[in-house]
Amino acid sequence: MEKSDFESELQRLERQHLAARSNPGSFQCEACELCAACMFSSGCNGCYRCTHCRDCRSCTHCSHTADSESCHSCAYCLDCRACTGSAYLVRCVSCADCTYCFGCVGLVKQEFCILNVPYSRQDYFETVKRLSAQLRLSPLP
Repeated sequence: MEKSDFESELQRLERQHLAARSNPGSFQCEACELCAACMFSSGCNGCYRCTHCRDCRSCTHCSHTADSESCHSCAYCLDCRACTGSAYLVRCVSCADCTYCFGCVGLVKQEFCILNVPYSRQDYFETVKRLSAQLRLSPLP
């Protein structure tokens, strides 16, 4: 086998895989593409070991997350990007090990924050309820 043969065959295999848009090892996924080992998800693309997710892209080990991209080990997150090990985030970017954050960016090990500002638990939930209604945020899966 020559280099050109190898490159040609590799490209053919990649095209074949992408065209199939299959979801190997996944169970009850609807309208998902190129996901692996996911369950009970819909509209996801390129995710791995996610469950009960909706419209996520390139996420891994996430649960009950929606409209998010490149998140890892997150649960109950909505419209987040590049967050890891976090739960109950809404519209957050690059947060790690956080819980109950809304519109936060780059936080680590924080909780009950809105736009990177800490709130009391009660004030957080009251403010988020009001903001969620005004922003017409969709419910999580």
